Amino acid sequence: MIVGVDMPIQIDAELKGCFPGLRVLVGHVKDVKVERSGLEIQKFWEELFKQVKEKYSLESLKDVPVFRAYRDFFWRAGIDPTKIRPASEALIRRILAGKSIPSINNVVDAYNLASIKTEVALAAFDEDELKGNLVMRFARKGEKFLGIGMQEPMELNGGEIVILDAKKMIAVYPYRDAEQSKISNKTRNVLLLVCGAPGIEEETLVKAGEVALSYIMKFCGGEGKLEGESSA
Repeated sequence: MIVGVDMPIQIDAELKGCFPGLRVLVGHVKDVKVERSGLEIQKFWEELFKQVKEKYSLESLKDVPVFRAYRDFFWRAGIDPTKIRPASEALIRRILAGKSIPSINNVVDAYNLASIKTEVALAAFDEDELKGNLVMRFARKGEKFLGIGMQEPMELNGGEIVILDAKKMIAVYPYRDAEQSKISNKTRNVLLLVCGAPGIEEETLVKAGEVALSYIMKFCGGEGKLEGESSA
């Protein structure tokens, strides 16, 4: 069962002022079992691949309204979306180009499926590695961030959009997550981010969150709930 509650991620007032239509939803799934994806999820992938190839083309993908909203947001945030693509668009592009999508584990695979299905960018973290409330703000020059797979932390220029818990930075929004809080076989509780952008309706984000939580629970067990956001 998915239960909606009004518990926010805080969006800093300066960031909210620059991007008044920016929304981020938070979901939780408790007591998941993280493991390699099995045959059931593989069959689900195959069916979704067929749907993607029937629905989209590489030529028109950039004009899909949700992807256009992400691209416009990326440009305004100083990110070139032709080099760093919104996660959902990047996944669909791989399918249309005939490339495989690497299987990470059942949780990551499940929310990637949901991202493809709904067109909305999603991220997930090991909730037990997070401390306190989440805050979204502009990065300060010189702050450092260690993303998944990085050998050394990168130094931020200042002005990037980042998400932090009470102790550390957990994401450069909305395209790179931190190594320390990634989903692993030790994860038992998942925090899901439904990554919005100005021009993407709240209803679209809520639907994406519901789909993602339902997929995670279907393939990984647990019980989920969807939350909201507010200004700091």
